[in-house]
Amino acid sequence: MKIIETLKNVWKITELKDRIILTLGLLLVYRFGAQVVLPGINIDTLGGLQAGMDGGILGLLNAFTGGAFANASVFALGIMPYISASIVVQLMGIAIPYLQKLQKEGASGQKKITQITRWLTIGICLVQAPGYLASIPGLSGSTSMGAMLVPGFSENLFYFSSVIILVTGCVFAMWLGEKITDKGIGNGISLLIMVGIIATLPQSFIQNAASRLEGNGGFMMILIEMVIWFVIILASVFLVMAVRKIAVQYARRTASGGYEKNVFGSRQFLPLKLNASGVMPIIFAQAIMFVPSLIGGSAWLKDTDTGVWMQANFSDMFGFWYNLIFALLIIVFTYFYTAITVPTNKMADDLKRSGGFIPGIRPGSETSEYLDKIMSQITLPGSIFLALVAVFPAFVMKLMSVQAGWALFFGGTSLLIMVGVAIDTMQQINSYLLNKHYDGLMKTGKNRKAVGQ
Repeated sequence: MKIIETLKNVWKITELKDRIILTLGLLLVYRFGAQVVLPGINIDTLGGLQAGMDGGILGLLNAFTGGAFANASVFALGIMPYISASIVVQLMGIAIPYLQKLQKEGASGQKKITQITRWLTIGICLVQAPGYLASIPGLSGSTSMGAMLVPGFSENLFYFSSVIILVTGCVFAMWLGEKITDKGIGNGISLLIMVGIIATLPQSFIQNAASRLEGNGGFMMILIEMVIWFVIILASVFLVMAVRKIAVQYARRTASGGYEKNVFGSRQFLPLKLNASGVMPIIFAQAIMFVPSLIGGSAWLKDTDTGVWMQANFSDMFGFWYNLIFALLIIVFTYFYTAITVPTNKMADDLKRSGGFIPGIRPGSETSEYLDKIMSQITLPGSIFLALVAVFPAFVMKLMSVQAGWALFFGGTSLLIMVGVAIDTMQQINSYLLNKHYDGLMKTGKNRKAVGQ
């Protein structure tokens, strides 16, 4: 088969093979760490904690960590504190001149921003780790933390050591992600999240299938669910891959170094993605959606009507208000992230320097304004489509009575992250193959021979 031949070509490229092996090895380390329970916890008491994670916002958080959250693992915080720190730094970059200056300094400025993000990650971990440890007894149904520890293990020692271990675990996960990005293949942070999500997929599917076969629809409903699932995957692929092509004309150089008339130049296209921000708006919005329920459960609001309402409506990720706010946040973050990652001014300047122009549009500021206008036009339907796919699990849950764990994969954060990260990783592998004159994973065929061979 041609796909087998393509996979063989992957292993013929030494650099690509080494990067893939390193990536798989680091991901295996992360998955192994997700199964290592915090020292002092009696493993027999974790059943109640895992039962408390079924569905809801805690179930999603547990999926992001690949089950580490419910296992009281050393990686229980996962990589989410780093995501939260990235959100804060990017938001501050709009208002703080120092960060704006760093963003314009290129690689050196980005290095400093990364360092700031790392320190902020540690600060967030120092806040989240004690909160997570304090919530374990309530989520597991135990009377106190001491009841969950092995006999003779000091509760004070457990809290002290566990905070250090959880912070270290998050920093180590962050380091794994950065190493995968630098030395491996794909975006390391996104891959860690994707692997955690995939780890929970088989169990969720089996549990839902068992429920169906016991009389909740039978085999036919399982088949219908699979068809819908594949359709949503195709829609997600379309969302990730769709582009708007802007015609660009390049003037042709003469032998003397000047330019001939533009009509003799070559015509190319500038691709503007329908969803230029990728999966980041979903991750940003999901991180924000953890806040309302925490505020509602805080000491000064938990006994008030407002606090009770916030906990009831924002702890249920399949509820109306949760999904409404979630969808609006996705639309807002899509515009925000597109604005900071698609530099239309720089694109216009690069076109002008290379002798390119958009037919009917003057080079320079007019080109920048035109590109910005086009990006705004395509970002609106792209953001709405992204929001609809993100909230689709709520419709599946309510209309088809799908189990909560399996419903998370019908769109939403889980599916979009898996599709987006998988396509991004495949494109990186594809570029290696094409550079070595092989057909990529997205096309099949014979080896491409270099010119002159």
